[in-house]
Amino acid sequence: MQRNLSAVVRLAVCLVLALGFAAKADDKKADPTGTWKWSSTGQNGQTRESTLTLKLEGDKLTGALTGRNGDTAIANATVKGDEISFEVTREFNGNKMTSTYKGKLSGDSIKGKIESTRDGQAQSRDWDAKREAAKPKEEAKPKEGAAK
Repeated sequence: MQRNLSAVVRLAVCLVLALGFAAKADDKKADPTGTWKWSSTGQNGQTRESTLTLKLEGDKLTGALTGRNGDTAIANATVKGDEISFEVTREFNGNKMTSTYKGKLSGDSIKGKIESTRDGQAQSRDWDAKREAAKPKEEAKPKEGAAK
């Protein structure tokens, strides 16, 4: 009886530890911090380059999307596990248009969908961004004439 009870206690401890580690792994968020780039084809067939800068601090995700009309701040941004979503609202000729970006973060790639409404019609297109490698900081160079 004592031996069976000891085995049950050990098994229970192992299960609790395993569940605890699994919960910790599920809680870990992917970090989307960095500069992301992708290209898309516009209505007239031209290729457009987009740049997204993201920063995750604690649970707060902020950033801006740079396009042909300058920088636009993102809103309602969230990161849950490896899922990311945010909105970008732009104004063209007095009309506001909000696009919702949703994607899955995997290493240095985000793949997902961009959804918006244009002229009353829902639109969806793929989004496949790549993170740029961080640029190394330049070493301070001595000024000319300075003692070495």
